[in-house]
Amino acid sequence: MSRFLDRLGRRAARHHWWFIGVWAVAAVAIVMLAASLDGQFTDNFTIPNAQSQDALDLLERDFPNAAGDSALVVFDAPQGIDDASVQAAIAPAVSALGKLPDVTSVTNPYGPVGSAFISKDGEIAVVTVQFDTKAQNLPDPKQFFAKFEAATSSATKAGIKVAYGGAVIDYVHQPPPGNADLIGLLAAVVILLFAFGSLVAMGLPILTAVFGLAVGISIVHVIASFTEIGTVAPVLATMIGLGVGIDYSLFIVTRYRENLASGLDVEAAVGRSVATAGSAVLFAGTTVVIAICGLALSGIPYVARLGYMSGIVVAVMMIAALTLLPAVIGVVGRSIDRWKVPSLIHPPDRAVAEGRDPQPPAGTVWERWANLVARHAWPFAIFAVAILLLIAWPVLSMRLGESDDGNLPTSTTQRQAYDLVARGFGPGTNGPLLVVVQLPAPGQGAVLSDISSALEKTPGVKTVLPPQTSPNGAIAQIGVLPTTAPDSAQTATLVATLRDSVLPAAVGTTGAQAYVGGITAAYIDIGDRISSRLPYFIGAVVLLSFLLLMLVFHSVLVPLTAAVMNLLSVAAAYGATVAVFQWGWAKGLVGLESTVPIVPFVPMMMFAVLFGLSMDYQVFLLTRVREEYDRTGDTRQGVVRGLARTARVITSAALIMIFVFGAFVLSPTPEVKMFGLGLAFAVLVDATIVRMLLVPSIMEILGDANWWFPKWLGFLPRVDIEGGAPDDAEPDPDTRVPVGAHA
Repeated sequence: MSRFLDRLGRRAARHHWWFIGVWAVAAVAIVMLAASLDGQFTDNFTIPNAQSQDALDLLERDFPNAAGDSALVVFDAPQGIDDASVQAAIAPAVSALGKLPDVTSVTNPYGPVGSAFISKDGEIAVVTVQFDTKAQNLPDPKQFFAKFEAATSSATKAGIKVAYGGAVIDYVHQPPPGNADLIGLLAAVVILLFAFGSLVAMGLPILTAVFGLAVGISIVHVIASFTEIGTVAPVLATMIGLGVGIDYSLFIVTRYRENLASGLDVEAAVGRSVATAGSAVLFAGTTVVIAICGLALSGIPYVARLGYMSGIVVAVMMIAALTLLPAVIGVVGRSIDRWKVPSLIHPPDRAVAEGRDPQPPAGTVWERWANLVARHAWPFAIFAVAILLLIAWPVLSMRLGESDDGNLPTSTTQRQAYDLVARGFGPGTNGPLLVVVQLPAPGQGAVLSDISSALEKTPGVKTVLPPQTSPNGAIAQIGVLPTTAPDSAQTATLVATLRDSVLPAAVGTTGAQAYVGGITAAYIDIGDRISSRLPYFIGAVVLLSFLLLMLVFHSVLVPLTAAVMNLLSVAAAYGATVAVFQWGWAKGLVGLESTVPIVPFVPMMMFAVLFGLSMDYQVFLLTRVREEYDRTGDTRQGVVRGLARTARVITSAALIMIFVFGAFVLSPTPEVKMFGLGLAFAVLVDATIVRMLLVPSIMEILGDANWWFPKWLGFLPRVDIEGGAPDDAEPDPDTRVPVGAHA
């Protein structure tokens, strides 16, 4: 592989305009295709073999008019909903809503069962507008909402407060993407200036990452034109792709400057860089893609597709680093250090260029720190583990669930509608459950009265709405309003109680089948499904991590301790996420107005991404430690020199990741905030407590046992992720920096 990558790098440098031209043509074609298809992103949570999905399937088959999404219109009239002037304003609005396209029914607070839609204090009325299709299938969102507001204008003109909520309004009012990617890019520019001290060198990783991101996200948009992709997919793909893309290019550029300074010509320096750093990039990118695509184990197509889209962008970034970046370097050549920034610190490879000893001199900050850790290995190890366990402690109370309109800013109409409904009818009205009953035979609805009676007697149920039978008489639906909010743990308990005992007992031997569905139940099913699959997913990822590291280092204890430390690192990230979002610690700093449960797919996707990132850190540090150990035969010397010679690069790479991920905390979407905070905090912990404290102290404690490898495993190959130097290449300088790590 290293020989192939060396030839690829040399060819890209030699025929740079051809490579750049191919990328440019491909990029223009993909971007134009994405723009012409206008792919729409939609949140369709299909959950195979779940009750909520069974209920939805029955509705779509036998009761299509009730299978679409709905919207809520909430009227707040302090003088009373039954006031003559208020009624004269609301009644025309209800009538106008019923005439909108795709509307199948509108509840009427002045109809036969109107009292059910008016609060006890008589000041708030709720109108449910049912559509025959999903929100994403409705016309242009802005035009649609304009018609929606026009339909209720008679009420607003009369001075009645009107707020809108429900799935349809949530889709219409999707928050803007924000500028998190630009903020992350700006931070990366500053960090790269400190790392390289040159505007040209800084610009290469940025240019490659932006170009690759444009291509990758355009591919995601093209795919969204043919299949359902979640609305959060492009944001997550941007976050992950931008971070790894900059780092992949960062390490190839770093290696190129070292090779150039050691006396190689431009073409040879590029080839050597792609053969060594490129091998590590290929290894790192492939592991990240495999881990993210492992989200298919979630059993939820929505979550799996989020992983696939992020994996595609990471793959594009990897290919760009291996083909586009060498071509651009071929254009720049020896001018890579032009437009220097002398006021900033010098990078490690500048020592090579200036003819100085590239080894970190004894007494540097990093070497003094490494010696300190080595001399006091046990205290540092105990301290690091204690800190990680303390940070991870909140994970024991992690509760998975979806955020709802009650977590939005109070300035949004959905939050205002949510608060009005909760005030007038109780918090459970915002998360109704839907019991769908498949009758023994069309028209045989006698069992419905028994089911309704059983539901009314169930603790936690506030109101049971009258059954509605489908036109063909095959199924019926019964609305159930809980006493607790949709994201409450009590609501999840109620759903489990209805499914496990209440409904089976009410149905008895009648031959009917009852399913608990609705959006709230679907979110609960997603959380339960991911909770049940998460241990298997984590086990598979940890096993893969163990096997890969065992092949790289031919050691048993190194990958074993790495697996444990990665678990501690991820647990700390989970703990911080729970403390902020679920417990509410410092929630104002991340733009939250209320606590939220942990969105189900976030822990699984965080683990997938952090697995790849932690693997790179581990390989980056331990490769240099192993080199020093092989050279000296002294574990302490290997740990000290390995840590001293990699700490600066780890810190620079980690800072880029922290700022790129952290910028997405500014997103208005709770799940994106969680992902950004969790990943940024995990990188911070991994690059400091784990890599600078725990890894060297544990390796010092284990000593030569680090490299123990049973003879009966001797048949296993050893994977050299940096690749060997081609025969016709100059030998690498002794100062080569193991690459393959990114934060």
